[in-house]
Amino acid sequence: MHYSILDLAPVAEGQTASQALANTLDLARHAEALGYHRYWLAEHHNMPGIASAATAVVVGHVAAGTKRIRVGSGGIMLPNHAPLIIAEQFGTLDALYPGRIDLGLGRAPGSDMATARALRRHMEASDEFPQDVMELIHYLDTPEPRSAVHAFPGEGSQVPVWILGSSLYGAQLAAYLGLPYAFASHFAPAMLSEAIETYRRTFRPSVWHQRPYFMLAVGLSAAETDAEAVYLRSSQVLSFARLRTGQPGRLPPPQHDLSAIPAQVMAGVEQALSCAAVGSPATVKARLAALIAQYQPDEVILTGMMHSHQARLNSFRIGAEAMQALGAEASWKMAS
Repeated sequence: MHYSILDLAPVAEGQTASQALANTLDLARHAEALGYHRYWLAEHHNMPGIASAATAVVVGHVAAGTKRIRVGSGGIMLPNHAPLIIAEQFGTLDALYPGRIDLGLGRAPGSDMATARALRRHMEASDEFPQDVMELIHYLDTPEPRSAVHAFPGEGSQVPVWILGSSLYGAQLAAYLGLPYAFASHFAPAMLSEAIETYRRTFRPSVWHQRPYFMLAVGLSAAETDAEAVYLRSSQVLSFARLRTGQPGRLPPPQHDLSAIPAQVMAGVEQALSCAAVGSPATVKARLAALIAQYQPDEVILTGMMHSHQARLNSFRIGAEAMQALGAEASWKMAS
């Protein structure tokens, strides 16, 4: 089973966006050496703690600094953009780094509504998302001489397109179009089981995929002990709580005492971040094994933010080793 990384290029307190982007490239190189299959970056806007707003630019930065790992978007929020622009951007990326670029597409604005209005002059209804996806795929597909508009570069590149989602909408669309599907279970797991079932049951084979391909997103906070992993994860817990209470900011240092977070807010954060593997190497391996057994994904994408870059590198090393061990055990069982 492939295992991959989703990165938001977190900007820690006391750091600059330049340092965050340097850390992103360093983590991508680290991931490539550890056998990770993909390195995806996410589009968010008006958030001081995230440096990947210009997602295509950061995808190019990571692809230029690595050699083999696939690099892409997890995702581009298509309602923010004209499909032609995204086709040209990712067609250019594919021309620069052939066979290594993925294009994951989301339906949410990736921001608050005031920022969404600042991103485009005309607010389009979200139910135009399917048409926009098909228009984008058309630009990347085999050239049609009769078409009035072409994406140069992009046309004929057939950059792999994924649908991302956190509800049944994305699952239904991915199944209808015959596209691979990634569920945002790392921050919105409530409809995970139903979305997987819907996607697999209603999937229609296409020229892109003959069978459903599902990616499970799992939060990761790994360290040498369970206690240390929980402590390091407190940065993300606190950051998420602040976001939910309208106080977005840079990623704070870890804290032992999170009692300042209101109980109701903490309960919501814990539920939202519950699809996660947190702990020592043994704990992380066991948790990943349980999630894989429960949801039977075709691929796992790990994500997690830590204030310390070195701690984050170590966390993803432990995650890779856990996935490798699980893969070896699965191969042994099949062979026996």
